[in-house]
Amino acid sequence: MRIILTGGGTGGHLFPLVAVAKKIKEKLGPEVEFLYVGSGLAMEKNIMAEYGILTRHVLSGKMRRYFSLQNFTDFFKIPLGFLQSLWILLRFMPDAIFSKGGYVAVPVVLAAWLYRIPILIHESDSIPGLANQFLAKLANRVAVAYPSAEKYFPAEKLALTGNPVRFEVTDGDAVMLRTQLGFTASKKTLLVLGGSQGSQVINKAIVTILPQLLRSYQIIHQTGEQNFQQVTAEAAQQGVKAGHDGYFAVAFLNANQLRDAFALSELVISRAGASFISEIAANGKPAILIPLENSANDHQRMNAFALAKIGAALVLEEQNLGQHLFLEKIEEILSNENLKQQMSAKIKTFYHANAADVIANGVIELARM
Repeated sequence: MRIILTGGGTGGHLFPLVAVAKKIKEKLGPEVEFLYVGSGLAMEKNIMAEYGILTRHVLSGKMRRYFSLQNFTDFFKIPLGFLQSLWILLRFMPDAIFSKGGYVAVPVVLAAWLYRIPILIHESDSIPGLANQFLAKLANRVAVAYPSAEKYFPAEKLALTGNPVRFEVTDGDAVMLRTQLGFTASKKTLLVLGGSQGSQVINKAIVTILPQLLRSYQIIHQTGEQNFQQVTAEAAQQGVKAGHDGYFAVAFLNANQLRDAFALSELVISRAGASFISEIAANGKPAILIPLENSANDHQRMNAFALAKIGAALVLEEQNLGQHLFLEKIEEILSNENLKQQMSAKIKTFYHANAADVIANGVIELARM
């Protein structure tokens, strides 16, 4: 059996693709072949290589709701990407397509539809993007993570599955990581995540209040590859040396490091991408979510407020990250054990433990049609 994986080049798309691919391989054995078709970003190649999945890339044009000169150049990329997709699919000739959406998936799914290859798409966010709303018309089946997304898709194709989560991000070893980092058991630990590429906004907000935070707490801070040097330099200006006195900064946490960090932490501060929310929910951690202000279709803000509505997370907008309010909200959660337990219980309701398994079964069924 041959399966093509496709979707936008962010961790939020790539990790669910990998999670489902692993489930398919568990069910079918080593004879199943995967090919990922993306935009050619280094992150795509690195993550897929880690799991032994071959990659190809195509040109793709982004569909924007606003005026941009890139709309004109991207217009010409779409037909070229479509021709590239036709050639890739002709050579690989998959039995099914599993798409996470995003503009890079459009030419691939279009080509699959033309070849009459079965298609399953998955929507991670509470409000679907333009690409998936369009691709749903071509897909055989549509899986969604949030009930609020159901109204955007044909009911006869739809299943509420939740978001697939890498199994490696649960059941971490808190004691081992605490020992490795030289942290103490007497202080609570915060985990700071800015998305797969880091967040300058979150980094700046955390570094500004580092001295105050470190009086009471310990911090694991994923900065993003491009931001690491700047963050550690700015921390040093605050009198804080990374790797000492309860502050551990790292450019990127791999899956094993991330699961141990989740296990050790008592509060997660994060962007509101669908995959990170699912991973936080899988670990049942209270969270402060800071939505990306200019995310596509405002999906991060909608994701965050879907959780805030039931008390599963606290949401702070970027413009409200003043040091006094930020510090106050962190202390409000960490100093209130009842609040922590309530948030933990409520955020767990957003975790569907069998999401990857259900979607994998769907892809296999389509491939056998």
